[in-house]
Order: sequence, then C-alpha cells, then structure tokens
Amino acid sequence: MQNLRWVLNLLFVSSLLHNLVHSSSQVICSSQDRAALLAFKSSIVEDTTGVLSSWVGQDCCNGDWEGVLCNPATGKVTSLVLQSSLTEPTLYMKGTLSPSLGSLGSLQVLVISGNKFITGSIPNSFSNLTSLTQLALEDNSLRGSVPTGLGHLPMLESLSFAGNRFSGVVPASLGSLRSLTTMSLARNSLSGPVPVAFKNLLKLQILDLSFNLLSGPIPDFIGQFRDLTTLHLSSNRLSGGIPVSVYNLGKLQDMSLERNDLTGPLSDRISNLKSLSILDLSSNKFVGHIPASITRLQNLWSLNLSRNHFSDPLPVVVGRGFPSLLSIDLSYNNLNLGEVPSWIRDKPLTEINLAGCKLRGDFPKLTRPHDVTSLDLSDNFLTGDVSALLTNMSSLQKLKLSKNQLKFDLSELKLPEGVSSVDLSSNLVTGSLSSLLNNKTSRFLEEVHLTNNQISGRIPDFAESSNLKVLNIGSNKIGGQIPSSISNLVELVRLDISRNHITGVIPQALGQLAQLNWLDLSINALTGRIPDSLLNIKAVKHASFRANKLCGLIPQGRPFNIFPAAAYLHNLCLCGKPLPPCRKTEK
Repeated sequence: MQNLRWVLNLLFVSSLLHNLVHSSSQVICSSQDRAALLAFKSSIVEDTTGVLSSWVGQDCCNGDWEGVLCNPATGKVTSLVLQSSLTEPTLYMKGTLSPSLGSLGSLQVLVISGNKFITGSIPNSFSNLTSLTQLALEDNSLRGSVPTGLGHLPMLESLSFAGNRFSGVVPASLGSLRSLTTMSLARNSLSGPVPVAFKNLLKLQILDLSFNLLSGPIPDFIGQFRDLTTLHLSSNRLSGGIPVSVYNLGKLQDMSLERNDLTGPLSDRISNLKSLSILDLSSNKFVGHIPASITRLQNLWSLNLSRNHFSDPLPVVVGRGFPSLLSIDLSYNNLNLGEVPSWIRDKPLTEINLAGCKLRGDFPKLTRPHDVTSLDLSDNFLTGDVSALLTNMSSLQKLKLSKNQLKFDLSELKLPEGVSSVDLSSNLVTGSLSSLLNNKTSRFLEEVHLTNNQISGRIPDFAESSNLKVLNIGSNKIGGQIPSSISNLVELVRLDISRNHITGVIPQALGQLAQLNWLDLSINALTGRIPDSLLNIKAVKHASFRANKLCGLIPQGRPFNIFPAAAYLHNLCLCGKPLPPCRKTEK
C-alpha cells in the first residue's frame, strides 16, 4: 500500500511538472520588454560580435536571443548580459545605451562591458530598474556624471562602473544602496572626497575607487565596514594618514593605497589585520620605522612599501615572523641597508625588490635562489660578478641590476632559460653581445637593457625564433653594421642603439619591424640614406637619426616628415621635411 502511494505521488508530481513546462512554453516574452531590447539594438550602430543578430523573432525568451534570460512564468526579462573581451579588439559593439532599457521592470542583472565604442551617458531611466541586484557597465567609454538617481535601487548588491570616462563628484545618493556588497568605480576621472553618506554601506565586502582623482582623507567610517575584504584606493590624491579605525577590519585581505599623498607613520596596530594577505602602500609619503608588529601578519604574502620615507632600522624578523611572505618591495625609502638582511636572504621569496636601498659590496648570496622569479637590486653600490650566482636561479624571469658597479664579461653570463627581462644598464659590463644574443637565445627573452656599459664587438645576427620586444644597447662601444637579420625581430617595439660606433647603411629590412614605436639610431657613423621602407612602420612614435653621416631625402610620409627637425640634425646632407627642401644634387 505504501509503495502504491509512492507511485501515485510520483505520477502526480510528474503530471504537475509536465503541466508547468507546457504552460511555461506558452508564455512568450513581454511585448514591452521585447520593444525595449529592440530599441537598445537600434541604438547600437555596429556589432562585430554578432550577438545582436540573434535578436530576431517574436519571442525574446526562447533562448535564442543571446545574452537574454527571462522568468518563464511571466515572460519578463530578468537578465541582460553583453560582455565583450578587451583582448579581442575586433569584437565590439558601437553605439549608446538606450533609455528604453530603463523600462525592463523585472530586470535583476544588467551587464554591458568590454565595449570601448559604447559612448554617451547612463540614461536617467536606469533609476527605474528597482529589481536590479547587479549592475555592471565596465570597460566601456561612458562619460558624464554618475546619475544620482541610481541611489534609488534598493535591491542592488553589486555596482561596477570601472574603466569608463565618468567625471565629477561621486554622488552621495549611492550611500543609500544599503544592500551593496561590491562597489567599483575604478579607472575613471571622478573627483572630490569620498562621500560621507557612504558610511551607510555597512555590508560592503569590496570597495574599489582606484585610479580616479579623489581627494581629501581616507574616511574614518571605513573602519565600520566589518565585512570588508578588499580596499582599493590607489592612484588618487588622497591625503592624511591611515585612520586608526581601519586597523579594526579583521576580515580585510587586500589593502592597496599606493600612489596617493598619504603621510604619517604606520601604526603598530597593523598586526590587528589578521586576514591581510596583500598590503601595498607604495608611492606615498609615509615616514618613521616599519613597525615590528607587521611581521606577525600570518597571512601576508605580498608587501610593497616602496617609494616612501621609511627609515632604518628594519624590524628584526625571528621565528614565525612573516611566515607566508613571498614578495617584498622596500625600494626607494630612506634605508641604508648595507647588505641584504638575513631574513630576506633566507626566506623562500619569489620577488625581492630592494632598489635604492644603499646595498654595498658583492652580489648577495641567497639561501633559496631557485625560488626567486623577480629580482630588483638596481640603483645600489653592488660590485663584482653576478654570473656564477645566477646559474642557481632556475625560476628567474625578471632581473634588474641597473645602476650598480658590477664588472664582468657578458660571455660569462649564463641566464636561466625562463628569463624574460634582463636590465644591466649603467654598470661596468664588458664583452660582446653575441654571447647573450645568438641562435641559442631563449624564446622567453623579451627585454634586454644594456645601456651605458663598456660592451664592444658588433650587433649579432638574430634568429627567426626570437621574441625580443625591447633592445636597449645605447651608450656602449659597439661597432660593425646593423645586420639585415634584424627583420627577424618581428615583435620588437623599442630599438635603441644610439651612442655607439655603428657604421654602414640603415638596412631596408628595418622597415619590416611593423610593431616598432621607438627607434633611436643617433650618434653613430651611419652613412647613406634613410630608407623609404621605414614608412611601413606605422606604429613609430619616436625616432632619432641625428649626429650620423646620413645624406639624401628624408622619407616623405608620416610620421617621419613631421618629427622634430632635431631628430635629423648634425648629418652630412639630409633634406626634405622637416628640414629644408633638397637641392637637385641631394635627392
């Protein structure tokens, strides 16, 4: 009997589900909502994504209208998500936001992002979308002020207008959005102080106002956001110190306040931020000692205090101090370290940045060199040879040792396979480039900076497999000619071979470097003409040919004929715009 009841119940439920599905299939989308969507479609004058081409037919709720979701019981649109990828610049929508979207009364999710050709302002009608829980208009080209009416969206939990061109003050009305857990207004041109009305946003977990023009102090009321995990206020004009209340945010994981005008000392209370994993206070005006209590942050893995006025001594790190630390940057403070502190040498750090810390003596020996992926010890007083120590840095990707007194031969330098960028500028390096750049050069190597050394020899031939993007070898003693194989550097964006002893002609092959935007061949002994093939380089923003032995007509096309005349001075007989016209004998 019990089994029979179970079977009857199952049949009843199955019948009910069938009737629901059948009835829902009869509900097509609201004619009003369909009209609103089509009005938006008509406001988009170009759509290379092809998404809007699917918006055809009477039923916008049948699943064929890409990006549109509906309530099957009512036929009302509940979600509109149109996201383009900034990494695919050929796929975009061009147009404006139609006010008609404001009539989608059941809309809960509105996401239109990644369309740099969607311009204009946010329609005031958006304040009618009172069912919205998520509003994301990111990475478009919207401008004007943020509408005050958006403060009348009581259900809103997530708001992001990041990556647009909004200006003016942040409207205080947004402080009425008491359900907000996420707010991002980053990467705009918003100005003025953080509104006092934001003190009502007690549910905030993520607050990102970075990359704007905001001024005034960091509000004390931020310390009341007890659920806050992410605080990004970087790249503004904020002043004053970090409010004491901020140190009460026990759930805070990421605090990025870099590139402001913040001052004062760093409080010992920083150890109260038990969950903190990322702390970036770089490029401010903080003073005093780095508090010893900071070493008790058990979850901190990234610490950037660079470009401030912190002074000696550094905190002593013992036992369980900084147990999770992987990345540290203390560059350009008022530190006179002398040598790399033992706790930095001994920890399994992946990134070590101690530029401008007055390090002296031989290149430091690291206890865990195989863990290091990025090392910046530039602008110090280090001496001697680094080649032997680099061989153990098997994970190294970026190496910056510029502006030291390092003295060694390039032929002794064996870079780890995975290095993508090496900067040895302004040292005492000797030898030839051929030991670094040859057929065995790693395909990972993208940037080579060797400016202002004592390197000699010639520019080597380049392999077809090279992925080099930057080659800065100016101010050395390099001779010979520019090899035609330079055309193999198809990824090159910057080439500086100035202030050397380069002879011969500028090869036609140089014009095949279509990505090049910086070209400096000045102060050498180059002869002949500037080849017209360089006109194929459409991306070039800077070029200099001055102080060579060049002659003849400057390529008469943009941008070479509109560069400053100084780019061509002190040659034998260059002529044509921007210099005086050529005489018949000079052409």
